[in-house]
Amino acid sequence: MSVTDDAIEAIKQMIVDGELRPGDRLPREPDLAERLGLSRNSLREAVRALSLIHVLDVRQGDGTYVTSLEPSLLMDAMGFVVDFHRDDTVLQFLEARRIIEPAATAMAAEKMSKEDIAGLADLLDALGENPTVDELVANDLEFHRRIAVGSGNQVLSSLVESVSGRTQRARTWRGITQEAAVQRTLSEHRAIQQALAAGQGEVARAWATVHIAGVEQWIRQTLVDNV
Repeated sequence: MSVTDDAIEAIKQMIVDGELRPGDRLPREPDLAERLGLSRNSLREAVRALSLIHVLDVRQGDGTYVTSLEPSLLMDAMGFVVDFHRDDTVLQFLEARRIIEPAATAMAAEKMSKEDIAGLADLLDALGENPTVDELVANDLEFHRRIAVGSGNQVLSSLVESVSGRTQRARTWRGITQEAAVQRTLSEHRAIQQALAAGQGEVARAWATVHIAGVEQWIRQTLVDNV
């Protein structure tokens, strides 16, 4: 487990044990970090992660609160964090992505219009300098959807969209917990777009393979670390 995962687990345990209830305010950051034996930085990252999935509510100038969800719904939200830690099905979807999407990307280099390829660059530009993880993942899904459509094969496009959507949670969690994941994703998307713009089908295929394999490798390691 990463340090951030340890911090998330510690906060989660406080909620499960009833020490923190929906609507409760978390102790001050330095006090909670000392109590849990965590650095303030790792605790801060854990709070940020849990706020993204609506387990915690960070109120500027007021403090951080457990959301007012019913306990059963709160535990469902926590399931978001651990679903792919406990089930390697997501790996099968990523393996399928690694086989299907590079082929669709290579086809798109031949069939996608220049305007649509330029639109991919505009899509990436729209994220700005420091996108949130949620913004990145939404942009990521749209980026890959457009390329699949650009392959000109409707069956292949439908397969890519179906398989890609099933890995959304894992991609979100990677963006939250893996250092530099956001910038790496943006860099690889740029490389794919530039290869498409240059009509370099095999280069685009290679970058798509590297891009998807990176997520797959991270999740494999995550599963190993949590066995």
